[in-house]
Formats: sequence, structure tokens, C-alpha cells
Amino acid sequence: MAQVATATQTKWWSGGKSPFNLEYGKVMMWYFLMSDAFTFGAFLISYGTIRFSTNFWPDPNVVFNAFPGMGHANLPLAFVSVMTFILILSSVTMVLAVHAGHHNDKKGVVKWLAWTIVGGIAFLACQAWEWTHMLTGELPVLVNGQVELWAQTTVHNPWGPAVPGMVHDGMQVRTPGPVAFGGFFYGITGFHGFHVFTGVIINIIMLIMTQKGVFERRGHYLMIEKGGLYWHFVDLVWVFVFLCFYLI
Repeated sequence: MAQVATATQTKWWSGGKSPFNLEYGKVMMWYFLMSDAFTFGAFLISYGTIRFSTNFWPDPNVVFNAFPGMGHANLPLAFVSVMTFILILSSVTMVLAVHAGHHNDKKGVVKWLAWTIVGGIAFLACQAWEWTHMLTGELPVLVNGQVELWAQTTVHNPWGPAVPGMVHDGMQVRTPGPVAFGGFFYGITGFHGFHVFTGVIINIIMLIMTQKGVFERRGHYLMIEKGGLYWHFVDLVWVFVFLCFYLI
């Protein structure tokens, strides 16, 4: 008698649950961050293309050498290093907030989320000072044989090649630099600053929700984790902005 073999079909996924057990909101956050990464990447690639196709580009050690309360002290990259440290430290506090959420520690989430907000506001304050200093500062520039005082704007760049042996009010006189520098600097750092500002607002909203016990009643703090993904992305992007504008 012929034997009939019965094939056993394994039902791997019934459609009711994701096989990877991923929360919908977290997946959507990753999609958003990927698209945002493409935007930042396009900005930085266009910046690099213009920069390396130009014969002269401002030296970041000369452009970013000011420090609040220190006058014209020559402190290359000191202030932006403080800004970077503040932002990285805020990323650490966000990690601690997410960790507290995983343990349903409401007080821990409130404490570390509050410190993350303080870090974000401090970074924005530093960036506001840097922009104000560059937009209102007056630097001697030799134009058509006459010395003019320029600030760094999107249409004027006072950081061109130095004029040998020419000093005005104790400052080195330079020729006009590439105009594209200002547009790229304010555009890209401003776009990143907008992301930091948005992250601060999101964190404030999550802090209020935590204090009101919204996540405690839900039984989880997944929203904190999703906010953490955004905040870490903003911090990571700053590393590339810092590398392109301040180090190279």
C-alpha cells in the first residue's frame, strides 16, 4: 500500500504580530531620521564640493578663535569645543532618561530629561552668541585700496587672505574671502540649531507628560525612547558639522 507523506507547514507569521517585534512609532522615527540624514548629507556634500573647488577658504583656527568675555584673545576652537561638550553631555543624560524609563522610574526620567533640556538650551545659547559675535563683529578688509570694516554675513566674508604687514587697530587686515562661506555656515548650523530647538520642545512636552503620569498609566515609557533616538541623531549630526566647518 502506497504511503502518503503529509507535509507539515510551519506558520511563521500569522499577520497579527510583527516577526521583529518592533513598535510602530519607533519604526516611523527611524524612517524620519533616515530621510533627515539624507538632507544633512546633501547639505554637507554641496558644502564640500564648493569648498574644495575654491582656491582659498577661511581658516577655522582664525575664524572661530573668540571666547565670551575674553575680548580678542586667540583661543582657536575653544568655544565650539565647549558647545560640543555640552551637546555630548546632554546625550549622556538622555541615555540615563531612557534607562530610567525602561525601569519605570518616573523620578529618574524627570531628573535626567530636565538635565537634557538644560543642555539643549545651553547649546542654543552658545550658538546664539557665536552668531551674534560673527554678525556684529567688525574686521578690517582691504577693498579697492581702502580699509573697510566688515562683519561675517551671507554677502560679506572678511576672512580672505591676509595683507602682509598691514594692521588696523591691532587687527590683521585681510582681503575679501569667498562669499559662499557665510551662506553655508549660517544655513547648515542654523538648520542643525532648528533641530536642537525642536528636540528641546519635544523633551519639554515629554517632561510635562511624565510629571502628569501619562506614561506611568500607560505602563511604559516608549515615547522617551523615541525622543531619545531623535536627540542622539541631532548630536551625531553635530559631529559631522563640527568636523566639516571647525576642524577641516
